Amino acid sequence: MMINRFMVLFTIYLLGSGTSFAQQSEIPSDPTQFHLFLLAGQSNMAGRGKVSSSDEKVTPRVLTLDQQGKWVAAVDPIHFDKPGITGVGLGKTFAKQYAAAHPEVTVGLIPCAVGGSPISSWEPGGFHKSTKTNPYDTAIQRTHRAMQDGTLKGVLWHQGESDCKPELSALYETKLHHLVGRFRAEFDNRDLPFIAGQMGQFKERPWNADKNRVNSVHKNLPTQVKTTGFVNSDGLSHKGDKIHFDSKSYRELGERYFSTLSTLQAEIND
Repeated sequence: MMINRFMVLFTIYLLGSGTSFAQQSEIPSDPTQFHLFLLAGQSNMAGRGKVSSSDEKVTPRVLTLDQQGKWVAAVDPIHFDKPGITGVGLGKTFAKQYAAAHPEVTVGLIPCAVGGSPISSWEPGGFHKSTKTNPYDTAIQRTHRAMQDGTLKGVLWHQGESDCKPELSALYETKLHHLVGRFRAEFDNRDLPFIAGQMGQFKERPWNADKNRVNSVHKNLPTQVKTTGFVNSDGLSHKGDKIHFDSKSYRELGERYFSTLSTLQAEIND
């Protein structure tokens, strides 16, 4: 009798938990109330921070498009570019901040970053050898899938380390500007906000001339392309590998992306 009672109670608990999770994963019937954000770039957008129990908690009105193209509650890690090493990134914190500031909407993240991908793989037909993926084409496909349910509100970009070589850094500005234009044309929004994040500034790994050149492209983007933003990485720390941010820094970076987006949206609405 005790065993049967326990099984009944446990089943009720599971059913209750499932109902709660399903409610968290519901999307609004009105697409204008479902605000979407494309997360693009390489590993520091995908996230490599250590996952804690707080990162695995469900946040109301914050969803993510999983690898199968289904909307699920956003819990870290949300990226799947390199299974086994993905972790906390900036996306969920950004989404939590956005949802708190817009209580009438649900936020949908579209994770598409690919660790190690140079900007050349973010062109139509671009291929990334180590992951055997087509980052740009996949991002376009997944974003169009997401836009069946919601409204795209911006692109969050963090990339550049793979292009810090003489033969690549010289082309970076042209390629980044073209990328912004392609996203806007593809998604039929000439004012689609595009925010670029600064690469990690770690004293243990000083920047060379090529990294400074790529950094300048990111930093100058808002003065050269309308409705774009730049997020600095001042004061942020790495996880011990001198490349990837630690979890605390990713969360701070997410807050900075949100602040920059808020400024851009205010300018658009003026």
